[in-house]
Order: sequence, then C-alpha cells, then structure tokens
Amino acid sequence: MNIIRKSLITAILASGLAFNATASSAAPDEKDYVAYLFTYFTGNHIKQEAVCYGISLDGYNYYALNDNKPVLDSKVISSTGGVRDPHILRGADGKTFYMVLTDMVSGNGWDSNRAMVLLKSNDLINWKSSVVNMQKRYDNQEKLKRVWAPQTIYDDKAGKYLVYWSMKYGDGPDVIYYAYANDDFTDFEGEPKPFFLPADKKSCIDGDIVYKDGVYHLFYKTEGHGNGIKVATTDNLTSGKWTEQPDYKQQTTDAVEGAGTFKLIGEDKYILMYDVYTNGRYDFTETTDLTNFKKVERPVTMDFHPRHGTVIPITKAELDAVTARWGMPEALKKK
Repeated sequence: MNIIRKSLITAILASGLAFNATASSAAPDEKDYVAYLFTYFTGNHIKQEAVCYGISLDGYNYYALNDNKPVLDSKVISSTGGVRDPHILRGADGKTFYMVLTDMVSGNGWDSNRAMVLLKSNDLINWKSSVVNMQKRYDNQEKLKRVWAPQTIYDDKAGKYLVYWSMKYGDGPDVIYYAYANDDFTDFEGEPKPFFLPADKKSCIDGDIVYKDGVYHLFYKTEGHGNGIKVATTDNLTSGKWTEQPDYKQQTTDAVEGAGTFKLIGEDKYILMYDVYTNGRYDFTETTDLTNFKKVERPVTMDFHPRHGTVIPITKAELDAVTARWGMPEALKKK
C-alpha cells in the first residue's frame, strides 16, 4: 500500500511541472489540477471556530495543514471572535478566490449572530476581509435572529458573484436569501431577496449549489424536520422557480448537515460530503448525475475532524504555495 501511495503522490506532483509556469497567468484547465484543498472548522468552541486547511492528492485521504491549527485569525476577520461554515470558491478568472463565513460564536447561542464575513484572495494565503452585519446594514431587521452558512456562486447571466445564505426572523422558518456582491467583494448591492424555501414552507439551511449541464442543483438541509439533505433544481438562479426532489440524499439514518459537493479531478463523478454532527463523523457519497447517490466504497481518511467545510481542486503551484506556507503534512513526507 505504501508503494502504491508513494507512486501515486510522485506521479501527481510530477504532472504539475509542465504547467507550473503559467498557472498564475491563466485560468487552469481541469488537467492542471493535482490536489484538493479542504476548508473547515473544528468544533463548537471559540478556539475551534476558525478557518483550517487540509489537503488531499486523491480526493479521499486528507491531511491537515498547520498541524490542524487555524490559518486565519477569527478575532481579526470577524465581529464575534469566531467563524464557522467556511465556503471557498475559485473565481471566474480562475485565479481569484472568494470565501464566505458565518460570523458566530456558538457559545453565545444559536440565535446570537447577525453577520457574515466576506474574504478575497489571489493566493489562498493572504485574504482581505469585510464584515457585513445584516441588522446594521439594512432597515427593519429587528426580528432577525440568525444569519447562517453563506456560500458564493458566479452568476454568469448577471456577470456577478451571488452570495446565498439562510436567515430566520422571529418564529418564522429559516429561509435562504441571496444578494449580489459588489466588485470588491466587500459588501452587497441592494437588499437581500428570498432565494429558496421548500413548497412545504419549512426551514432550510446550509445551501450548496452545483452547476452541471445547464442546471443548478441546490443541496439544502431540512432544519428541524428530517435533518437531512434534499435537492432542488433550476435553470435560472434568481427566477424563484425550483423543482424539488422528494427524497433525502444522505446515505445514513443519522442526522446530517453542511452539504459540500465537489467534482473529482478527471472523472465524471461528484462527491457529496456531509457532517454527521450527532456522532462526530464525516461521510462521503458519490454520484454521476447529482440525483442518485451511494456511499463511497473505498476508504476515506482524515487526520483531523472537520465540521461543515468545502473542497476545491488546486494546481501544483497552489499546492506548493500552501505547503510552503504551512508545511507539508508529516504523513505525506513519509510516503
């Protein structure tokens, strides 16, 4: 097994050398990706509510960078001193990165937060951050109770970055809202608008959108009823017209949250991962059509325990940069 893994690592790292020189000047093609970057936080304590990085060379076996310690200081970037639910996106230009976070310390209560954090980077290491407090930014927000799990997608029709997240007002359901970010990714243009609420009008949180073959697939958690992951689809992000699939997508009877979906490099296969938060594990399932899922048959390993994170593919140059900054994990050095 060690020989096989060593050969795999050697082959993957070597494959990046040919395009390393141009990786920073042009958007990478899928063939340019050689590894995966996992952004996550680790728990419900202020010291654990921070952004961490992990890397994988095959999409299944992950190793923490920086000894599983934060790569960003929550006290610097947030208004509460803690952040959760990191979502990272490679921009449309291929070389700018966007991250959004829940600005929250869970110890203050699940209805305590009113803000999110917007970040932008050109190198995955140095980030410019801004806090958007919904209650201070907009009028008539007295009944706002929480702002949870923002994510970002590029809306090609609008030519803008669309941020979507869930909010709860008073005794109402958690509803997913959206707003377009400004050019600097420091604030929103206009007021948030409702994005998605299931036909049954019950709470939904943890939205995660995957675009495939002209269709947007929205994965979401049915908060407080079922506590699982469902999917709704549309061909127009802001039309408000969604087709809901009736079945739950998780392959477990345990409660789950924090859906994160990513495509495997060089394969017509997607991984849907989720946080099995009731018993401390993280499950991976796979699909080719984003409709039918099965548990991953091969072993999935992590030398850290993530909470609600996301995975993106990265190039050889980007892998070199993050490991130069935070060190190559010892487990990979030995293989």
